[in-house]
Amino acid sequence: MTKTILCAVDINRPDEEKQVLTTAAKLAKVDDAQLDVITVVPDFGMTVVGAYFQDHHVDSAKNHAGDLLKEMTKKTLGAEQDAKVRHIVAMGSVYEEVLRAAKLGKSDLIVIGAHRPDLKDYLLGPNAARVVRHSHCSVYVVRP
Repeated sequence: MTKTILCAVDINRPDEEKQVLTTAAKLAKVDDAQLDVITVVPDFGMTVVGAYFQDHHVDSAKNHAGDLLKEMTKKTLGAEQDAKVRHIVAMGSVYEEVLRAAKLGKSDLIVIGAHRPDLKDYLLGPNAARVVRHSHCSVYVVRP
């Protein structure tokens, strides 16, 4: 029985991620599981670009991402179901933060979307593939 489901979405692609979110919500409903939804903001602090951002810009970006995430889940799932969702905004590498959130939240299942791979994805590996490869729990990959 699944107790906690972590759904990873990209708030910059709300239309494409709608199917991922609705799939996760359906799976959560089947087992009456807690649904956690995460989005990850890139960590500019560790790059050369990061030197040009001040802390308040990073906080502002994180807060804005949280607002967009809540708006996306509310619009997709409805206000009643959204009220039960735990919204998570992380900062850093997508696959690392998804795996960290799954571990901290004791998730039994991760739901993540996958796009058609480009040539660069075959060489580097997309986030979904890395999550599948390194996760300690089951991963449900939603394809468009």
